[in-house]
Amino acid sequence: MANTLVQFRMEETARIKAAGICERLGIDVPTYLRICMARLIEENGVPFSMTLENKAESRGLRAMKEASRIAEAHGNAEMTLEEINAEINAAREEGSR
Repeated sequence: MANTLVQFRMEETARIKAAGICERLGIDVPTYLRICMARLIEENGVPFSMTLENKAESRGLRAMKEASRIAEAHGNAEMTLEEINAEINAAREEGSR
């Protein structure tokens, strides 16, 4: 099968950022582009996402924010530690019956 050269232009800062992400994923930019092209053809569309967690907002931090949002929605975001422990103890007692 014959190979062909594909070239395009992009901003240097974007190229540097993309190369850094690829490096963290353990691949280089040409490999990433070959993966994209192969999957594009195989799926007849863009079927995947390769992302790294943002260090500023980890999965744990997102979970805590979601828990806070849920607590706020249910009106118990301002519970004291004693109130939380009382709720836990009541749930444990009810579960042991």
